[in-house]
Amino acid sequence: MVAAEAARRTYLLIDGENIDATLGGSILRRRPQPHERPRWERLLAFVQEAWAQPVKGLFFLNVAGDLPMPFVQALTAIGFTPVPLTGSPDEKVVDIAIQRTLEEIASRDADVVLTSNDGDFLPQMEALVGTRRTAVIGFNEFRNVGFTALGERGLQFFDMEYDVKAFNERLPRLRIIPIDEFDPADFL
Repeated sequence: MVAAEAARRTYLLIDGENIDATLGGSILRRRPQPHERPRWERLLAFVQEAWAQPVKGLFFLNVAGDLPMPFVQALTAIGFTPVPLTGSPDEKVVDIAIQRTLEEIASRDADVVLTSNDGDFLPQMEALVGTRRTAVIGFNEFRNVGFTALGERGLQFFDMEYDVKAFNERLPRLRIIPIDEFDPADFL
């Protein structure tokens, strides 16, 4: 049994478009500066530590023109496998690829962590919940409400900022504060 557990892995699927759109459009309300973007390597480390097994990170990219080599090289250097995709302008290539990947994971003995707030992945995640460990990493207040019911069936939720600590700076987010964490200096 120990050998089977050691061989098991987690797939960490990154919907970078969704995270970037949420960060820029809903949290910062402008294009994020480089120092305000997630430290993606922290997601790999967080998932590996939380679930104590190897993690394979897949970072899905919509590439309309040239491959963004500096970003791809950075992803590779920190341990991600970039998945550059292209298609017609009306195709959501990142969503399609992640959906297909989740469907393929269903045939494997593996766990999955989806990094997205997007409800387009609900059917595929629903098929996985209860048959393996599953989680969603994103921004709790922007997570599609459809994931809530899956949480009752075992889907775990991790916040990119509060749980994963993927940012170097505190984001301007409004959240409900547990009284034990309340610091009046934050508001003065």
